[in-house]
Amino acid sequence: MELYARLPVGSEPDVIAGAVPAGARILELGCGVGRMTHALLERGFEVTAVDESPEMLERVRGARTICGQVERLDLGETFDVVLLASFLVHAGDPEVRRGMLRTCVRHLAEGGCVLIQREGADYHTNVPRERVDPAGFTVRIVSVEAVGDGVDSVHAEYEFPDATWTQTFRSRPLTPEQFETALAEEGLRVDRYLTEDGIWVRAVPVG
Repeated sequence: MELYARLPVGSEPDVIAGAVPAGARILELGCGVGRMTHALLERGFEVTAVDESPEMLERVRGARTICGQVERLDLGETFDVVLLASFLVHAGDPEVRRGMLRTCVRHLAEGGCVLIQREGADYHTNVPRERVDPAGFTVRIVSVEAVGDGVDSVHAEYEFPDATWTQTFRSRPLTPEQFETALAEEGLRVDRYLTEDGIWVRAVPVG
């Protein structure tokens, strides 16, 4: 949790703000410690932040918070924007991914949109690699190993001047075609790709 609290927000809130109406009501799925939440609040959005970790949610300030699993969430209300960031669409279990996308659709107001963060095209192949963040720490993707059924085990390292964290997680790479098929299965389509690298996507209901 200390690692997530240290990570800077980057340009993501600007990408989001440029794709949705000012002051929109946003449902943020998988908010963590509120890294994105706080930046969106500062930009005038009304945010409902969801995470399955109560410890993470304790770090969120200024937003309505809800503790629960994203793929099972049903608040009985709708939002202008549903945000599925942090590469959650790449969940190793396809049923979890489907559940998350259904949650997005279930909570979407008429005329609303879903904003999704995808992995980069070379995320699983350009390994090892590292990036030095302007904030003064280094992120390394040390290894990516296939574990079967199209899923990879990704080993990451975050090195700060005073501490180092390692993280291993499972991720299912999706080509653009596979990603768009996954959306279509749950009644969504790509409205437009928001960034040149295709990482941020604006999706809307089909029809």
